[in-house]
Amino acid sequence: MGPSFYNIGIGLSASLGTFLYGFDTGIITTTIAHQSWVDYMHHPSKAITGAVVAVYIAGEAVGALLQILIADKLGRTRFMHCACVLVTIGVIIQTASVNIGMMLAGRVLAGVAVGAMSATVPIYLSEISAPKTRGLIGGLSGVGLSAGTFTANWVGFAGSYAPYGETQWRLPLGLQAPWGVILFICLATYMPKSPRELVQKGRIPEARIEFAKIRNDIPPLEAHEEFALMRTQIEYEKTRALSGCIAVQVLTSTTGVNVIQYYQTNLYKSLGIDSKTILVLAAIWGTTALVSNIIAVLILPDRWGRRKMLLAGLIAVILTETYSAVLQREFQHTDNRVGKGFAILGIYIFAVCYYGLINSVTWLYGSEIMPYFIRSKMVGLSAVAHYVVNVGFTEAGPTAFANIGENYYYVFVAICTIYLILVYLYFPETKQKSLEEIAAAFGDQVVEVNEHDVMVKGEVCDAKATVSHME
Repeated sequence: MGPSFYNIGIGLSASLGTFLYGFDTGIITTTIAHQSWVDYMHHPSKAITGAVVAVYIAGEAVGALLQILIADKLGRTRFMHCACVLVTIGVIIQTASVNIGMMLAGRVLAGVAVGAMSATVPIYLSEISAPKTRGLIGGLSGVGLSAGTFTANWVGFAGSYAPYGETQWRLPLGLQAPWGVILFICLATYMPKSPRELVQKGRIPEARIEFAKIRNDIPPLEAHEEFALMRTQIEYEKTRALSGCIAVQVLTSTTGVNVIQYYQTNLYKSLGIDSKTILVLAAIWGTTALVSNIIAVLILPDRWGRRKMLLAGLIAVILTETYSAVLQREFQHTDNRVGKGFAILGIYIFAVCYYGLINSVTWLYGSEIMPYFIRSKMVGLSAVAHYVVNVGFTEAGPTAFANIGENYYYVFVAICTIYLILVYLYFPETKQKSLEEIAAAFGDQVVEVNEHDVMVKGEVCDAKATVSHME
């Protein structure tokens, strides 16, 4: 049985958090490509341009740290509420920027907010989705990210049709603002709290009601058994650290996806392409990423499995980045238009492979494999690691491409080769398993549940009946 419309609605609403991540990440790609922005900001150096990108990622790391420190205290939904307010403020400051300092300040604030949400949304989705459809519902966080990038690139391209001036880049920046407001409203109205979070806080009756809402697709007895196992396991679990959670998040940075996304416009310029075509190419790249992500998340995670997707994705990334490096070296400084076209094709194939096979599962996998008591903290820590590594790669991007050119790709190829071995040896499959069954796959003891331990059958059934009656 597939997910209910209610669960899909929750997943799509929550994924607005990662949509904002993709939008704010993608819009700066086209913003720094507009000559009107370069002129208005008095021709910032490559280092300053790199800082406009890097401070945002540094802010994301701070946001992920805040997720570690206060998300469990505030609760998933309340924490996302705060992030919605902060991202809206950051967007307003960016849009109203009168100098590079103001732009940097807005980027930092927005980065903090989306860092907080990108570390929270996958946890939330993994905890409110059913085992058999967690790949789809949890994968929506990745779809939200690629949808944000897609939207940003096309909005940035549309800005190029405005008359030369501030409107070209201020309007696209400002169009980020409504999404935080929409997510805030969704959280305040119909999105449920995580039942696992409520159980951990001892709010059992409320947890039963929320659980009945999100699992209204199964018979009462099955709901009783799942809730009982969830409650008993949470009460049993003890803290453990798992390097896999951090490793899978750092993986996303070491593929070089952010470097390619941020600086693809520089690549197009180096190939002698005019400014408007550059924005079109960036928009098409974002479209390719989104379509690949949507198709993959609908089909692969719950059928093919997370492990196979990661392995196939890493192999594809290694091959496509090697391909891109070779062709850019051969044709970048020539008049061979066909060769340049094939060089550009390489980063489009990369987008298909990364967003279809890796982006669809990395955020989900990291949140699945952690026990409840440290899930929030460990996913937050993994997000911090992701952003810290990202800062290093993206800040170095302009200088690296200027000095070693396409050879920068080989750094990512080497790291992904190591990751390929690690995933093959140490990453178990998690598809169609409950979070408690996944814990067993990592060697945790999973408790047995009987009627004497947790007598909730009647109460869960009553809760389901109440919810059905209300609906």
